[in-house]
Amino acid sequence: MIPDRCSFCKGKLRKGTTEFLTHAAGEVIVIKDVPAYVCEQCGEAYYTADTSRKIDGVMRDAHQKKLCMRPLPAGEVSLKG
Repeated sequence: MIPDRCSFCKGKLRKGTTEFLTHAAGEVIVIKDVPAYVCEQCGEAYYTADTSRKIDGVMRDAHQKKLCMRPLPAGEVSLKG
């Protein structure tokens, strides 16, 4: 069940899409156009069980290097001093 308010800032959630960014198999993976309920104030995303299962499937394929992915230019910054 999706809440109607953000558990972090109590902002209102609206139906929309977002990007899911993570690391898998030594690569940065960006899943675009993920259906989600997104907080209008802070941008936190909440996923349905069905969407979470689809993300899990993509991650499983990524870990097994079964995905054909388009390379993305990226920069990396560390705050470690």
